[in-house]
Formats: sequence, structure tokens, C-alpha cells
Amino acid sequence: MTNEEYKKLSIKEFTKAAGIYEGDKAGIYEMCKKDYPDIMAELEREPFVDLLDAGCGPAPMISLLSEKYPEQHYTGLDLTPAMIEQAQKKNIPNATFVVGDCENFPFEDNSFDSIICSNSFHHYPNPQAFFDSVQRCLRPGGRLILRDASSNNRLLLWFMDNIEVPLANLCGHGDVKIARRSVIEECCQKAGLKVESCEIRKGMRMHCVVRKV
Repeated sequence: MTNEEYKKLSIKEFTKAAGIYEGDKAGIYEMCKKDYPDIMAELEREPFVDLLDAGCGPAPMISLLSEKYPEQHYTGLDLTPAMIEQAQKKNIPNATFVVGDCENFPFEDNSFDSIICSNSFHHYPNPQAFFDSVQRCLRPGGRLILRDASSNNRLLLWFMDNIEVPLANLCGHGDVKIARRSVIEECCQKAGLKVESCEIRKGMRMHCVVRKV
């Protein structure tokens, strides 16, 4: 598939999912909640003022963050208009929600102290474009916290990329490729970003911290 075909599939998938994403019948999207505590814990390590949630969905993370850090400003970006509509319905103070592409942030240079990206990266057909946007829009010293599914098992990664992902796409999902440490390191090097840590944690969850130096 072309990059645009992947993105159209993602929009179709998450237009359907927007109304149930945070409900009792979230299905596979229920697993996304497992990433929230680790992201919150990482953000506690350093102060921030302006935060971008790339691939924000209906803003579950921004909802949690605005309760804990009510003085900060939050921006949510998502490719799917229906997800942004759900986020806007929450009327979160100090939050702005934008329909847009995470491979081409529609923001000015040096706009954010922190960027978070949870369970969205595997939908990006051009990961280098994402990291280039991160580099441009982070302030010097700012961080990206990236969470997604991955594994240290090469055979399992091959199975997921060649069997699981194509089957998911046949069912209407817009998955592209499972996240890999090597891809992230290469993209960050080209973008001029520093990978401070990249580990596979419990439940096949990749946890990466990337800094703009």
C-alpha cells in the first residue's frame, strides 16, 4: 500500500473506534490504558509547560495530565477528525485539539517542552518524517516519550509484521509496521535527536525517551 492508503485506513479504523475508545466495549484499544502510568511517571522526572500528544485520540492522556498539572498547556494532534471531536467534547481547560498529520506537525518551531506518542507510531508509514517533526517542534532540551508495541524476539517481530499486521489491515486497520529500536535509533540520528533510553518493558511495550540536544 502507499502511504496515503495506510492513512486512509487509519482514519477509517479510528472513525469507527472514536465512540468506543474509552468505553466498556473498547476491545483491543483497552490495552492502550496500560501505557498511561509509565508515561505519567516519565513526565514527573522533569518540569514542562507546553506538551504535545501526537496521535492523541479522544485525549485520555491529556485528561489525566490536566488534572495533575492544571497550569500547563496541552495540544492534541490526531489524523482522525472523529477522534478530535471526541476530545473537544471534554472541554479540557488549557487544551487545544488539532486535526493533522503526525508526519508533518502543523506547529511552529520550538513549540513544546515535551511530546508524547502512545500506540500511534506503528501507524506512521514514514517514521523519519515523524522524527523530523519532533526535532523541529521540540524546544532545545525537550523530550519525546514514545510508547508502542514491540519485542526483542526477532521471530515474533517477523510474525507480527508479515502475518498479524496484514491480517489486521484486511480487517480494516491501518497498521504499518511494528516499532523497532533500530529504526528509532536510525531516524533519530538522521534527525539530530539523542535516544536517551529505549527498552522493552513488561507486556511487549517499548518505552523510549528521545531528547533534542
